[in-house]
Amino acid sequence: MIRIIAGQGVEGDAHSGERVQHLSRIRTDPTQPNLRQVHLMHAELFQELAKKEIAINPGDLGENITTRGLDLLSLGRDTLLHLGKAAVLRVTGLRNPCAQIDAFAPGLLKEVAIKTPHGIERKAGIMCVALESGEVCAGDVIRVEPPNGPFIPLERV
Repeated sequence: MIRIIAGQGVEGDAHSGERVQHLSRIRTDPTQPNLRQVHLMHAELFQELAKKEIAINPGDLGENITTRGLDLLSLGRDTLLHLGKAAVLRVTGLRNPCAQIDAFAPGLLKEVAIKTPHGIERKAGIMCVALESGEVCAGDVIRVEPPNGPFIPLERV
């Protein structure tokens, strides 16, 4: 079980807070809002990586919530995710993995940030901000609420 705190993220997590927590972003501008309060990753990625002999388990890459059967990467910006009885997250964008991820498993970065002729395809999950507090437990259903207005594809945050 994890506890989502509105405006902060996951209780006790290093990335929790209203302002940016990532060191490189703090150096750039410590007053930036934290758009990376909660990290979700799809379990299907672990299966895909296993086929390439890269063993990753839930939580290994710092994600707070692992999903199954939900195409996280195709969600639009500002989509609301309702988890557990009360928690609500707003999708802000794609996780942008850096070279440090290769320290966990050599070659991992090129598998989760794939260079294509049209740019980089990011597969390392999505980032959200916490709108409503609540407890989230393994097996909880996630209800997806598309945003009002036009679909806005996810970009890195």
